[in-house]
Amino acid sequence: MERKYIFVTGGVVSSLGKGIISASIGKLLQARGYKVTIQKFDPYINIDPGTLNPYEHGECYVTEDGFETDLDLGHYERFTGIHTTRNNSITTGRIYKTVIDRERHGDYLGKTIQVVPHITDEIKRRMLREDEQNEELDFVITEVGGTIGDIESAPFMEAIRQLRWQLGRNAVCVHLTYVPYLKAADELKTKPTQHSVKELQGMGIQPDILVLRTERHLDDGMRMKVASFCNVDLECVVQSEDMPSIYEVPVSMQKQGLDAAIMRKIGIPVGETPAMKGWHDFLNKQRNATREVHIGLVGKYDLQDAYKSIRESLNLAGIYNNVKAKLHFVNSEEITKQNVAEKLQGLQGIVVCPGFGQRGIEGKIIAAEYTRENDIPTFGICLGMQMMVIEFARNILGYKDANSSEMDDKTPHNVIDMMEEQKNITQMGGTMRLGAYECELVKGSRVYEAYGEETLIKERHRHRYEFNNKYQEEFEKNGMKCVGINPAANLVEIVEIPEKKWYIGTQFHPEYSSTVLNPHPLFMSFVKACAK
Repeated sequence: MERKYIFVTGGVVSSLGKGIISASIGKLLQARGYKVTIQKFDPYINIDPGTLNPYEHGECYVTEDGFETDLDLGHYERFTGIHTTRNNSITTGRIYKTVIDRERHGDYLGKTIQVVPHITDEIKRRMLREDEQNEELDFVITEVGGTIGDIESAPFMEAIRQLRWQLGRNAVCVHLTYVPYLKAADELKTKPTQHSVKELQGMGIQPDILVLRTERHLDDGMRMKVASFCNVDLECVVQSEDMPSIYEVPVSMQKQGLDAAIMRKIGIPVGETPAMKGWHDFLNKQRNATREVHIGLVGKYDLQDAYKSIRESLNLAGIYNNVKAKLHFVNSEEITKQNVAEKLQGLQGIVVCPGFGQRGIEGKIIAAEYTRENDIPTFGICLGMQMMVIEFARNILGYKDANSSEMDDKTPHNVIDMMEEQKNITQMGGTMRLGAYECELVKGSRVYEAYGEETLIKERHRHRYEFNNKYQEEFEKNGMKCVGINPAANLVEIVEIPEKKWYIGTQFHPEYSSTVLNPHPLFMSFVKACAK
């Protein structure tokens, strides 16, 4: 079968859930036995989201091959289980940099470099994944960030317009828009959708399928109206209502025949509707999980998307432990010795969240001390693990001035220190220790049990600082064990205090590899301890 291409665009407003729809389409096509990949094209000029503040762009997701990407790639991986790479996340910045580098190299033989054709050709090349010659793929789903009409996304739209002509029936355009409900008039309004489609048509693109984002159910009359005004078949107008959980979306899309509509447009026999048994089993577990487990996220970013993958990993682990993980954000900047008991009251476990910089770290250290002394299950991730190490050094080893050289480069007890290979780096973007690295687990440790008695695991990283090995013996002697070591660099990846119920810190980010059908073993083990 010739490779097929699906383009997902959005109109009216941003944050409609294009990433969830793209991931759902991927899941539905996978269920039909097709090999799928999903890629995100973002119109901003940053090379990647690695240097962006989480308040700007939510969490930065890291691929196995060590690329910092948009958080939507997390949805793609969680829904489909595919492993994305640096070629699944493209920004305007990367496109322009490639073209400018080629121009400097003399590849264009003295021609004037222009948005059309040079920028659009580079976008098309990446949309077609021409660099990935050996990929066996049936479908490539391309989501374009931003909203129709944004100045910065115009070159992407032009590239899609050209590809639609070039690829003929092998390309389909799915357009996601918003149907607002006006309370005062007690009416749903389709005019914003009509305008959005008109704008798209003005760019030379006729959408094949419309997904209408709505908070209220749309009747057939409303869908018919949209179909006739937008030149789209009625069966290709699908609604995406608010769901109790994002994981219900693929099932809702399947019921409305979104995957079947795509198959018909492309000219493939529709065949039987896949049963998706594993997915339905998961949703049944989710609906039946009623007992609540209260878990605190101790961090400095009061924004859901800043800890997106951690939140989803906890939710998934909760469902598989037959409980509902109720997550509470605890601002680490506000935690003091005096109020820590009150701030963490009623929580059955805490996650000491990752991050960078000085702000809010003392609160994380105080929280780690409180949970260690009161034996509350605690999971420290990346910077969170480092704060657990500093707390232990200060309060158990007696080094009151212990710190990370990131926060205090003059500290005499730098229990967390900059990695050797990071010391001469001056550039900020894409220069950390990134991607998947091996870690050897100590037999008999709690993490060894959690991973199902595996000894060698592989997890993704995003850091510049590490546990200082010259203190390892002292930590071990006093009860904090180094139970996961990277065999190549001898880097301490995991610490735990075995006599506590569950007190573990990881230098890596386990949340990046938790999926709907395969929740991460550490989150499973942690939530189980919280539920006890």
